[in-house]
Amino acid sequence: MEPKKNPKADLRRNSGLYFVLGLALVMALVYVALEWKTYDEVQDYDISLNVEDQLDEEVPMTEQIKTPPPPPPPAAPEVIEVVEDEEEVEETVIESTETSQEEEVIEVEDVEVDEVDEDIDVPFAVIEDVPIFPGCEGAKDKRACFNEKMQDHIRRNFRYPEIAQEMGIQGRVNVMFTIQTDGSIGNIRYRGPDKNLEAEALRIIEKLPKMTPGKQRGRPVRVPFSIPITFKLQ
Repeated sequence: MEPKKNPKADLRRNSGLYFVLGLALVMALVYVALEWKTYDEVQDYDISLNVEDQLDEEVPMTEQIKTPPPPPPPAAPEVIEVVEDEEEVEETVIESTETSQEEEVIEVEDVEVDEVDEDIDVPFAVIEDVPIFPGCEGAKDKRACFNEKMQDHIRRNFRYPEIAQEMGIQGRVNVMFTIQTDGSIGNIRYRGPDKNLEAEALRIIEKLPKMTPGKQRGRPVRVPFSIPITFKLQ
């Protein structure tokens, strides 16, 4: 015989209802817990300041500053009487500078004006008589001979500075100087990429010999001249 269960003893019969009721109860408890608010106990305090009626320190009273009265208005100017000038003024007589035919005209001798020799600079490219480099006295083209002798002088006296070689410095130094009226070299100016190269270019120009000065209209003049000196490492 198979045993028969009592339907009242089946625990799973109302399990769904119990689950819903339990879920509703838990949600209610959670809601109450979230909405629960607490307030601090309020105590009545006297927040009024305790100010004594009498002050120990005396408050000084502000003195009233008396401003001086405005100055009185200036007095009205006195009436100025106009007095006629009765003094006679002598008129200045301007004599005429024109000569009449009766006056003798004194002849003035011719005044000799001394010609002033002005020191002027005439560029090498336009001067009539170029400066003569020693050794070019008998040359037909003294200008070309001057340039050739100048290049030969630079080649013979050229010496590359050792410190510039070690540092790998090279470049071109532009040198400008003036051949004076006595044939000497002066007013030397130079500009280059390095002071050592400039010093070597200055040394070369200072070794130039004395020359025959250039002439313009037969008179010695100063002649500016410029030349580049190139320093190039091999």
